[in-house]
Amino acid sequence: MDKKEAQKRIEKLKEKIKDLNYQYFVLDKSEVSESVRDSLKQELIRLETEFPEFITKDSPTQRVGSVLSGKFEKVRHLTRKMSLADAFSEEDILSWHKRISKIVHDAPIQYVCELKIDGLNITVHYKEGKLVRAITRGDGKQGEEVTHTIRTIEQIPLSLRKPVDIEVSGEVYISKADFQKIVEDQKREGAEPFANARNAAAGTVRQLDPQVAAGRNLSGFFYSLGKNNLDPEPNNQLDILETFKELGLPVNREYQFFGTIEDVVNFCKSWHDKRDDLPYEVDGIVIKVNKLKQQKVMGYTAKAPRYAIAYKFPAEQATTKVLDIHVQVGRTGILTPVAILSPVKVAGSTISRATLHNEDEMERKDIRIGDTVIIQKAGDVIPEVVRVLPDLRTGGERKFKFPKKCPVCNSRVERIEGEAAHRCTNQKCLAQDRERFIHFVQVLDIEGLGEKIVIQLMDAALVEDPADIYALTKDDFLSLDLFKEKRSMNVLAAIDKAKKVPLDRLLFAFGIRHVGEQMAQQLAHYIETESHGRKVTFPEIIQIGTSMKPEKLENIEGIGIKVATEICKWFQTESNQEFLDKLDKLGVTIASEEKGEQKFAGKSFVLTGTLETMSRDEAKKQIRAMGGRVQSSVSEKTDYVIAGEKPGSKYDKAKKLKVEILDEDAFRNLLAS
Repeated sequence: MDKKEAQKRIEKLKEKIKDLNYQYFVLDKSEVSESVRDSLKQELIRLETEFPEFITKDSPTQRVGSVLSGKFEKVRHLTRKMSLADAFSEEDILSWHKRISKIVHDAPIQYVCELKIDGLNITVHYKEGKLVRAITRGDGKQGEEVTHTIRTIEQIPLSLRKPVDIEVSGEVYISKADFQKIVEDQKREGAEPFANARNAAAGTVRQLDPQVAAGRNLSGFFYSLGKNNLDPEPNNQLDILETFKELGLPVNREYQFFGTIEDVVNFCKSWHDKRDDLPYEVDGIVIKVNKLKQQKVMGYTAKAPRYAIAYKFPAEQATTKVLDIHVQVGRTGILTPVAILSPVKVAGSTISRATLHNEDEMERKDIRIGDTVIIQKAGDVIPEVVRVLPDLRTGGERKFKFPKKCPVCNSRVERIEGEAAHRCTNQKCLAQDRERFIHFVQVLDIEGLGEKIVIQLMDAALVEDPADIYALTKDDFLSLDLFKEKRSMNVLAAIDKAKKVPLDRLLFAFGIRHVGEQMAQQLAHYIETESHGRKVTFPEIIQIGTSMKPEKLENIEGIGIKVATEICKWFQTESNQEFLDKLDKLGVTIASEEKGEQKFAGKSFVLTGTLETMSRDEAKKQIRAMGGRVQSSVSEKTDYVIAGEKPGSKYDKAKKLKVEILDEDAFRNLLAS
């Protein structure tokens, strides 16, 4: 066969194999047997070996690349990835339906239900129909590039059936049968076997050697559309799934469309037992509003889309014995009782500890040392004790007495009136210091500086507080176990990179009591506004923090008097001011974010009622982007009240105080002016 004939034959073989893969993996049928597909592929391999100049990246033979030399590159997602809110019961689903119905003024809502595959979320980019990049979910903003292993998955096409630019997300998984084979191989080789199929999929995707991934038979399904140049663009979730199939992307075929929430609930219930017959693991049902126009109106909360929810199947349960009860001290000083259990497997994981939450919860469930208890993984994640089996008591069980002294520093423990938690009164408690330190480096995502290293640094007296990490030297790290020059230099480089931090991340990292990620954003906006356009510096933060008043912070949406008091207390504590000053002297700076025109600078807004063309979160985001403040209550100092449909008492108060009230059209005009 001459070159010209070989080139034609190679092209014909590639197209035929791609078409057979499309029939098999997408349409779930095939005109030939699997052995025929394999025979065609072997012929293609022989020809490409003889004529390597005709090998292309999208050839079915080019799924396995070269071994990576080191860690994975971090890549920003084109479309931010968000987690779904969970529903654990029929009541949760109906409550969600009720909430979103209000947003669209009780207009009919249609739904698409899809099986929630228990695997690893992956985003794949195609450029002109060719697979160019695959990224893990990561933190939602950026993930790790794993193109080399995703290319080994035969279900995922290297080239689409149309030359489109598209970003798609889905789930990579390992079937039950393949998982069992992997576990058997690991045991035979004396290796620690994967705990469950999801861990096996995640571990395989992150292999440096694609040959290992190719040998584990990964599979995948797609369900989410990101940035694309499709024409026309789909207008509902059903269209998205059908478009994927037309392009050759594998879609789980068990999805269904429903016109009522009652049918959705029945569909979810029907899979409680049927899921065991599937060849892969599923841990629930994803329920999505079908129309993309309604999805857009419903918008997002700080963490999740409102238009979708993940119904989780009832968690697997098991019985075990409570061997002991220990107390852990958290970063805010709260003492949490933890049951030490006789190890037991639940939902694929071996459980040996479970939180008991607080003293009231222990008394309500009457949990004693020596009890036989039922445990489950709530939401398939967090182990918890469901209840005690008192009939199995022998008389030797012992009630646990909550300590009056901190088990770490021996300081007095108090229970604040009106709260269920006990707290260590010593703010310098070693346990609190460690947890605060660990929280700080985790929030700042300092690569190579994990929990174990932080504890090593503290035990070696190389650091006292998180600011000290910025003063560490190569010799400090070399003095630790398992640290050599290269590793030390890598961690120091990561620390240096972490010297430039966005204000909201820094505030969250401080571990101020009650201040989570979203509230840190609110507080950052307050500080930026109080700085009157000046670049925010640590001296500025100290000055603003010193003059903070709880009653002023209380005007910020989501911050009540209790939280406001804690925030003021933190900033007005001398040791915390010294900590801020120390960060400043060690070269840490606030990363300034690019902002648009600040035409709302100094203006305060209150929203009430339902907006038709945007969610309230979107409205707040636009106000803040233009320098405005969003408050939770109306006062004489409020500049504007934005009133949507069915406004509440805030509208009446605004009229009484003669605050300017804008309907939605007037607000949009103000944004555009």
